[in-house]
Amino acid sequence: MSRPSSAAIASRRQRQVQRVLYVTLGLNSLVFAIKLTLGLATGSLSLVADALHSVTDSASNLLALVAVHFSSPEPDEKHPYGRSKFEAIGALGIAALLAMASFEILSAAVGRFFKPLPPQLQIDGLTLTLMLGVLGINLFVAFYERSWGKALASSLLLADARHTLSDVWVTLTVLLGLAGIHYWRIPWLDQVLAVPVGLLVFWSAWEVLQENIPVLTDRAAIPPKTLRELVLSLPGILDCHDITSRGIPGRMIFIEMHMVVEPLDVESAHRLTEAVEHLLQERYGPVRVTIHLEPYSHIEGSRT
Repeated sequence: MSRPSSAAIASRRQRQVQRVLYVTLGLNSLVFAIKLTLGLATGSLSLVADALHSVTDSASNLLALVAVHFSSPEPDEKHPYGRSKFEAIGALGIAALLAMASFEILSAAVGRFFKPLPPQLQIDGLTLTLMLGVLGINLFVAFYERSWGKALASSLLLADARHTLSDVWVTLTVLLGLAGIHYWRIPWLDQVLAVPVGLLVFWSAWEVLQENIPVLTDRAAIPPKTLRELVLSLPGILDCHDITSRGIPGRMIFIEMHMVVEPLDVESAHRLTEAVEHLLQERYGPVRVTIHLEPYSHIEGSRT
């Protein structure tokens, strides 16, 4: 049975990422509809604000779907290395949404100290029960995306999961604030709890930036020493040097190297380069390897 190509593996991964995003988009849209309906029915400004914050989840999903659509791993005439970096660009867009959501939460929290919630709010047990259901949906979406993000090595899904998790904290804050109003008559509890939540959302944005900036700046994906030791474990390879790599393990890695092999005929040397490519693909997932073969005399002057 022939091995699937790196491009085929990456394309299959792209379709899986899209399926996850469609599921989360549907669930996030349902969460938005429930929050907005409850907010308008009860007159709760915090619930309406939370519903508007949930819009960023759906917008994040749409942004991610657009990014995945344009982040095809297949090379073309204008993009010989594919367009995988569009996924990282999409993750940066999600980071921007997180930062804006953080600013809105903190601004609203400060503003409510001067404009407390009106006393005529109609908060009942049904509202709190439905909000608990919304919280459960948010938790499911966040962990669903996070698990698939790890399985597919998708920075976009992991970033979107962080965004949804920020909505979990916001919803929890609103729920506690509504409970405080309903049971303990403490109208200012909502804005007090919103401050640490806003800071947590901002920290999530910072983490997304830290994870995706190295991809856009082509930081080494695998240490050259690690790759050299792995390649030299194959029989028939005498030396390996001038090794570079970029990309993300599990998604797509581009590797270049110079290699000195024992066979002198082209056919045998080519078989060794294919063995190296298969070994790297088994270890790191989809890879595209460029190998420059050198004569035996280069082994003494090779660099690691």
